[in-house]
Amino acid sequence: MERRTIEPRPDWQQTVEEQGLIYPLTRHPDDSLRPYWDESAYYVFSLAEVEALEETVEELHRMCLAAADHIVSAGRFADLGITDPRIANAVAEAWHRRAELPSVYGRFDLHYDGTGPARLLEYNADTPTSLVEAASPQWFWMEDRFPGADQWNSLHERLVAAWQKQAALLPPGAPLHFAYSSADELGEDMMTVAYLKETAEQAGLDTGWISMEEIGWDRLSGRFVDRQLRFIRSCFKLYPWEWLTTDRFADHVLDTLDNGGGTGTTLWIEPAWKMLLSNKALLAILWELYPGHPNLLPAYLDGPQELAHTTGHVAKPLLGREGAGVTIHEPGTEAAARDEPCCYQQLAPLPAFDGNHVVLGAWVVEDESAGLGIRESSGLITDEYARFLPHVIL
Repeated sequence: MERRTIEPRPDWQQTVEEQGLIYPLTRHPDDSLRPYWDESAYYVFSLAEVEALEETVEELHRMCLAAADHIVSAGRFADLGITDPRIANAVAEAWHRRAELPSVYGRFDLHYDGTGPARLLEYNADTPTSLVEAASPQWFWMEDRFPGADQWNSLHERLVAAWQKQAALLPPGAPLHFAYSSADELGEDMMTVAYLKETAEQAGLDTGWISMEEIGWDRLSGRFVDRQLRFIRSCFKLYPWEWLTTDRFADHVLDTLDNGGGTGTTLWIEPAWKMLLSNKALLAILWELYPGHPNLLPAYLDGPQELAHTTGHVAKPLLGREGAGVTIHEPGTEAAARDEPCCYQQLAPLPAFDGNHVVLGAWVVEDESAGLGIRESSGLITDEYARFLPHVIL
């Protein structure tokens, strides 16, 4: 793994916008616009490195599924902050019937510097973003800059294949709706959903398009409907389950949930069991089940324990995006009291390349490794001001 600098293409912004990345710039607190898509540098991996990382990602995915099974069988929903019995029952039912429920993708965030084993920082298997840039502009950048080279990137073909394979699990005779939140002003959620909709259409599926805010509730039929008053029988949503089950329509979601077998009226993708994997409590449960595993960092739910005095720790809210609420605590420092449940994970400062702190976003489609996206940040927390850099295998 090596970071190399390169001159950006003269028309890079227009190019990536035409390829779906309509948010190539980020507005910073000083009101300046700086590149989010940053092709002034790139990362190089050897084929052997990528093959080893692929094996690690698929092993971590298997371990996470085993941890999910443990949570359900042991009834440990409270450890994830799931205290409503209706939600816990919905998650458990979805897990037990997961073979009947479409499940598409997820993203592991990994600590890796090219010298030691990759270690899991977190897993977002419900609403992961940075998909568009990893799948499309990154690939075309490589073809422009390094024709004939390779990249850890089979995202597009694997997504199309996943929709083809799982089409039989969708309710027949109705379009698969794709929903995003219009509250996202950057357009990242919208374009992520638009890209996934495109892959579903390439797989031959009939699709619809709607924002979460436009989904209606028909009191007469007791069903969710779209703008044309069509029943929404299945819906891919880039909207977290913790919102879907707590907002003002939560009771309707749970009352009409198609959790496999066609017993309800709306089948949601990703399925409810993904709540087990997109919760930071998973990190502590993994460490409990696989203590000392080389691809894990020590993590706990009941405080930092020995980490407070040895390595230091990172306090992570059980739910959150873009590093929100994450705090870093050096060894020997007192951790401030938190009002929310947290996972306390060993402090493993992100590797620095030329002063840039790097996290690898490794993608899984269904159960297989599918690609890589790299983000850099100025600080140790990968937040909304991080930059995306392409990579190549040489």
